[in-house]
Amino acid sequence: MQKLLLLEDDISLVDGLLFSLNKNGFEVEVARTIKEAEKALAMRGDFDLLLFDVTLPDGNGISLCEKLRSSGNRTPIIFLTASDEETSIIRGLDCGGDDYMTKPFKLGELCSRIRALLRRSTGQHAEEGILRSGELVVHLTEGRVLLRGENVDFTAAEYRLLCLFLANKGKVLTRTAILDRLWDNAGNFVDDNTLSVYIRRLREKLEENPSAPTCLKTVRGVGYKWEI
Repeated sequence: MQKLLLLEDDISLVDGLLFSLNKNGFEVEVARTIKEAEKALAMRGDFDLLLFDVTLPDGNGISLCEKLRSSGNRTPIIFLTASDEETSIIRGLDCGGDDYMTKPFKLGELCSRIRALLRRSTGQHAEEGILRSGELVVHLTEGRVLLRGENVDFTAAEYRLLCLFLANKGKVLTRTAILDRLWDNAGNFVDDNTLSVYIRRLREKLEENPSAPTCLKTVRGVGYKWEI
């Protein structure tokens, strides 16, 4: 049974989450403050996934996420936020969060997102030297991309961007995070306008209908996500 840590101070929400998560086969430990969450993480650091509310009596989940990531903890984190403000969501993702749900949310959708993150973090990684997504295969050692067995040509920047998305399948990447990661050792970088061009080119080369993409999705006001 996979173990989750739920950091949430709304008792009525906790009751509903516990019922739904237990029914879906998850073992859940509840913390209602940052202090309780830190104690739980210290005593049993083997949680498979963390669910963090943003606003708490003694701090916020984003700060705790930053602390965990700086210490090397890579456990998947989903933020549960009452705010749909772009700045709050972007900060949570930029600090190392993997996904977010805006309250009120459907419990079934939350469980689906939890399972998707757990699949990605517990073994559905790429084979060594290979990234895959459906009929798309990237051979990293050769720098070669195949779609339905046919070679697809990419510029160096397009290739780096594609590999970034495939290495983070199912995870929302903010535009800021993408731009930061596209710097290379030669000091070359991609600006915001150029990123939009590269996104369009990836869709034109990989999507059956670039104007209605099914793989490289736009998360409005936040960034992009490569669907699993």
